[in-house]
Amino acid sequence: MADSLRILWLKTGPLHPLDTGGKIRTYNMLRELKREHEVTYHSLWPHGTDESARELAAEYSTRQIWIPWKETPKRSLAFFSELAMNFGMSRLPYAIDKYVSSMWADAIQQAEKSGASNLIVCDFLTPAVNLYSRRRRPKLPVLLFQHNVESLIWKRTYENAGGVARPYFRNQWQRMLRFEKEACAQADQVCAVSVEDANLLRTELGLTNVCGAVPTGVDLDFFQPSREGRKPLSLVFLGSMDWMPNIDGICWFTKEVWPTVKAKHPDAHLTIVGRRPVPAVRELGERDSAITVTGTVDDVRPYLAEASAMIVPLRVGGGTRIKIFEGMATGIPCLSSRIGAEGLPVTHGDDVLLADEPAEFAREINFLFEQPAKAKAIGDRGRKLVAANYGWSKVNEVFVSHCLATVNQADARARG
Repeated sequence: MADSLRILWLKTGPLHPLDTGGKIRTYNMLRELKREHEVTYHSLWPHGTDESARELAAEYSTRQIWIPWKETPKRSLAFFSELAMNFGMSRLPYAIDKYVSSMWADAIQQAEKSGASNLIVCDFLTPAVNLYSRRRRPKLPVLLFQHNVESLIWKRTYENAGGVARPYFRNQWQRMLRFEKEACAQADQVCAVSVEDANLLRTELGLTNVCGAVPTGVDLDFFQPSREGRKPLSLVFLGSMDWMPNIDGICWFTKEVWPTVKAKHPDAHLTIVGRRPVPAVRELGERDSAITVTGTVDDVRPYLAEASAMIVPLRVGGGTRIKIFEGMATGIPCLSSRIGAEGLPVTHGDDVLLADEPAEFAREINFLFEQPAKAKAIGDRGRKLVAANYGWSKVNEVFVSHCLATVNQADARARG
């Protein structure tokens, strides 16, 4: 029975800067893992990445292997040419196809042969396209760590799309569903980030190798309640603003909910915090002086400390939203769509507020603005929930148990 892990961890890029929920989750889990186990971080190195990310990788891994890779800039002529070629010639969805790398596939095989590892963790679905290239089966046991059910994101995107984009998104959803089923079925075990996602992998994808879920965690030392007073009538939205579900969610909110809020509270203000805002998001701040779009920030905590409430108006998504737990850890009251809070153990009216329809969303915002004492109580209960149960050390104990079980099951099969 294995009691120590030597993990070959596959990822599509370095973790710094920590500007997405997926990076934050992986970073904190790997820091905990590295205390007692060995981690070889095997990753693409995107062209133009700041060199400081190499040195910072020592914070979360024992050693690193980097594979050069260059991503085609979004919205460039070459990007649209790639989309067209993918649509007409590939079985893979573009979000997977763009990561195909024979250099990375060869390097993974060499790393396996070195004997330095006893487990492969495929972090997100994407690296599987190179792990399973040429229809080969890896020699080491594989745990595929699913931060999302990727095909569900594409299905919801298709369902919310209109016009000429709708057939394209349907095509990409169907391709993602096929690839996700195939890649997950080839892994020894598949691990999700919520019980809901684990059940979806079993029922919708028909998987029989789902070992369970790893809860979402939060850095309780970093995210602390602020002693400063909150600014009245202020909302904050956090998220990578180049990620489709976030773009869709905030554009929907500003179109369908924000005018109703402003009609009752003309002095209300919304701050959108997150990296690489696309033109559609930047335009929100240009058209409305009550909306601030920050772009990348060094620290999100001042924005969480200042606002009256945090909103998560997502209509598309999967997995779990780390940003909700980060907000709750600071004591800010959180208002989310049900999809936004999907997979989190939260209770409407107790430690969070949930709303989906525009009128319902606006009504809950008005409640938070007009009942600050009750809003604070919701925030306080949210902080209590995450502080008691969801520190990263507790979360990582669950993940380590899945890793060890994957290794031990493979060893048992090899012994016959």
